[in-house]
Amino acid sequence: MNLKEMLNLADRIVFEKTGQHLDDLQEAVLKATLQHDTYKHVAKDFDCSESRVRNAASELWQLLSEELGEDVNKKNFRSAMERWKVSNVSNFAKDVVGIGIFNLCGEGRHPPNIPNSHPPNQETSNPQQTKTLHQDLSEMPELGAFYDRTHELQTLTTWILQQNSRLITLTGISGIGKTSLAVQLVQQIKDEFEYAVWYTLDEFPTIDKFQSNLIQLFSNSEKQDSSPTNQKRLPLIKYLQNHRCLIVLDDVHNLFCSGESAGKYKPECEEYRSLFKQIEKLSHQSCLMLIGWEQPREVTQVKNQNTPIRTLQLKGLDIAAGREILRDYGLAESDNSETLIHRYQGNPLWLKSVATLIQELGGGVTELLPNDTILLPEDLKDVLHQQFDRLSELEKQVISLLAKESQPIDRAKLLENDTIPVSDLANALQSLSRRCLIEQQANFYAIAPVLRQYAIAHAV
Repeated sequence: MNLKEMLNLADRIVFEKTGQHLDDLQEAVLKATLQHDTYKHVAKDFDCSESRVRNAASELWQLLSEELGEDVNKKNFRSAMERWKVSNVSNFAKDVVGIGIFNLCGEGRHPPNIPNSHPPNQETSNPQQTKTLHQDLSEMPELGAFYDRTHELQTLTTWILQQNSRLITLTGISGIGKTSLAVQLVQQIKDEFEYAVWYTLDEFPTIDKFQSNLIQLFSNSEKQDSSPTNQKRLPLIKYLQNHRCLIVLDDVHNLFCSGESAGKYKPECEEYRSLFKQIEKLSHQSCLMLIGWEQPREVTQVKNQNTPIRTLQLKGLDIAAGREILRDYGLAESDNSETLIHRYQGNPLWLKSVATLIQELGGGVTELLPNDTILLPEDLKDVLHQQFDRLSELEKQVISLLAKESQPIDRAKLLENDTIPVSDLANALQSLSRRCLIEQQANFYAIAPVLRQYAIAHAV
């Protein structure tokens, strides 16, 4: 197939899946792929960020993968389309002769104006609409600029759609992009579920309110679908067994106590433990995703890949994605942009905060951040205060010890301290690791420069 035929074929596949034709950016992505061009060149043509192009491409590859029944990407797009065309040639012929929905010669995307022929109605042209989908995403934040997390998106999608993981925890330090990643994921896979729900836990996350809202959604939709009389409400787990559901709980750290080790439930939130255990142990076809600074203790301890539980800890963005953020804040041309990204650990929120400060002061990276200087804008301090305020007194002591070291410190040296018993130190290190506040490589522990600066300045 030539380029035009390939684009028409892709357009037909997308239209049958979504009821919409390829938009200009999607078409440009496919053209660039077939002509061995770069996403950077596409971004320049569309006057947008490269990350936006990559996001559009990722969504398109995901959609095509689902329809073609194989992993489709930039490298194998042409060959995958050729294979799909060959395997479906008889169906193409029927479509062309019967309805004129597609023209193999690439005459155009829309059916020709043939007497007595009727374009397919929306219900038959979009298989997704034959399903009854119930979605309550009113609490899901709007997705702003999304910076490249292709690998993480693919990992989560595989866990949920292919491995049928029942309970997934998405964790990481504040500002690392957990919620943005989850929003992008939900937008891509929500139509694979009968129910898709996003629920943000506030400071008083009683389980009665949470379960009541969900069960109300299930009960109302079942009543609309089947019009039964005197329907009896079931326990929440029964609905998750009867329907394929995707439920996202954001800010799950609000379930846990401040001033204690990570993951200790507040007394009024203990019932969540039982719910999570049910979701893990009982057979069902649904997935619950927990997002937060810390996770339940029983979840973070699970390492066995044979269980239906998965944990993904987000790390900082790579240099290319970090530069996208700085470019949006007018710092892309800085010679020290890579140094800045490393210094702030590729954390999107931290980078945005310091970039805003540099921009408002009218200075440059070299001028305002000489040597190893760390700037802590007030809004960044506020975010860090919220997380450090949750620490136990023992954790604060360990953070103080680590903050005094400019290099990773050996565990044996930490054990030599005269103030913290060995058992308490081990527990504190485990808890801080679960909070994503310290880094461990082999027997060495370290704290990020930004966190060290904050700990020293505030005598944590």
